[in-house]
Amino acid sequence: QSHLVESGGGSVQPGGSLRLSCVSSGFPLDEYAVGWFRQAPGKEREGISCIHKNGERTVYADSVKGRFTISRDNVKNTVYLQMNSLKPEDTAIYYCAARPLFRAHFEEETYDYWGQGTQVTVSS
Repeated sequence: QSHLVESGGGSVQPGGSLRLSCVSSGFPLDEYAVGWFRQAPGKEREGISCIHKNGERTVYADSVKGRFTISRDNVKNTVYLQMNSLKPEDTAIYYCAARPLFRAHFEEETYDYWGQGTQVTVSS
């Protein structure tokens, strides 16, 4: 069964950093654009970043622009989300998702595969 697996979540103090990883199982991740989403308690899931399958194009939501960096290593079949200057409002479950084409929007119905999510908690 094809799916994605996230890792790297955890608890961190405000101002700290975390790096999330997303790997695919059952399909070649290098043929897909990959997006990161998050869902905070009581809120709808929001798209925060996406990367083209070749890594040359990226897009970020305003809420994370300048603090988060998406990247990929297609040799390792992995997409990363480097999160710096974390704030309490970044607390959420973070998901990665894959879709065939890169787009500047985050419409969830365009994604074919999803991970189960990894918890990120930012608290002092």
